[in-house]
Parts: sequence; structure tokens; C-alpha cells
Amino acid sequence: MVLPGILSSDSSTSLLRRTLDQSGYHTYASKLGFVTGVTPKVFAKAEERLSQVYREEGRKIVLLGWSLGGIYARVLAQNHREMVAMVVTLGSPFSGDRRANNAWRLYEAINDHKVDAPKVEGDPSEKPPVHTVAVWSPNDGVIAPECAMGKEHERDVAIEVATRHFAFGADRRSIAQIVEILREQLAKVS
Repeated sequence: MVLPGILSSDSSTSLLRRTLDQSGYHTYASKLGFVTGVTPKVFAKAEERLSQVYREEGRKIVLLGWSLGGIYARVLAQNHREMVAMVVTLGSPFSGDRRANNAWRLYEAINDHKVDAPKVEGDPSEKPPVHTVAVWSPNDGVIAPECAMGKEHERDVAIEVATRHFAFGADRRSIAQIVEILREQLAKVS
């Protein structure tokens, strides 16, 4: 299941999902609508969608979250480990100072809470109890690299992909690297 970032929807992840499908994976859109932040209403939709995909697949699933979508993926896995096989974040600011990025002012301007105080249970910096991969870029341009790579105790693996933040799911070369990362990491948990 692929979760989009802030101020986007499943349309922003369509190339990534199509490429994953063509590579032999069966992907699911999040069906969260237009995401503006981490809110109880959207989190409840994410939980419902996770449960639906889990029932449909009949096995644990991989959550792949781009930017803010990775925050959702990590907290979903913390709360529903029985349904999640692995979490992969793409340029997600789960570690360190939530203001160490170029999007926090926008986040606070369009939400009724501070970027470091979302109104859902769970701490995105806490490592989910499943295999957790942090894909980060030194060239991100939006999220500070150290916030997206996390500390050793916050993830199992950190993998560098030299891309810009908005290219994680929109650039064919970056997506090819993500497909390979997914293949390698799934082999470790299978």
C-alpha cells in the first residue's frame, strides 16, 4: 500500500504504483483523498484501508510512504504490527526536529496543530516492530537528510538515493532504485 505526502493524493503515486505493479508487485492506493496533515480522521481512513488490504491479500503487507505518507506508515505499523510485514519511507521526516525541513510552516498554516504535535497516538520516531527501511537523499531539498535517514535505533536500514524530494515517486530512475530496494529488503524478511 502506497501512502502519498502532504498536499497530494494517490494521483501523485500513480507512476510509482504502476512501475511496482509492472515489476511483479500488487500495489494498492491509499484512498486517503487529498492529504493535508496527520489528523485523526485521515488516520482512521488509513487504518480502515490497511485492514481492507490486509483482508483482501490474506497476508501481511508492505507500507510504502512518501514524505508525510511515511509518517502514516510508521504509526500504522506501530499500532497494527499483525497486518504489516515491512515499512519503507521515502524522504519522510520521522526523526529529529520536525522543523528541520522546508515544509513545516506550510504544514502548520493548513492544520490546526503544530508539526511536532499531531492529534494521533504514536510517535513516528519510534521504530515500528517490523522491518523498517528509511530511503533518504542528500539532495532532498525539502526534508533534512538526517531526519529522513533516522538514527540506528529508529530503523533497521537507511539507504541513500540521490534524488530530489518530489522525484522519489515521479522520476523513473529514482523509482527503479526504489523497486530494487524493495526487492532486496523483502528478501530479508521473507
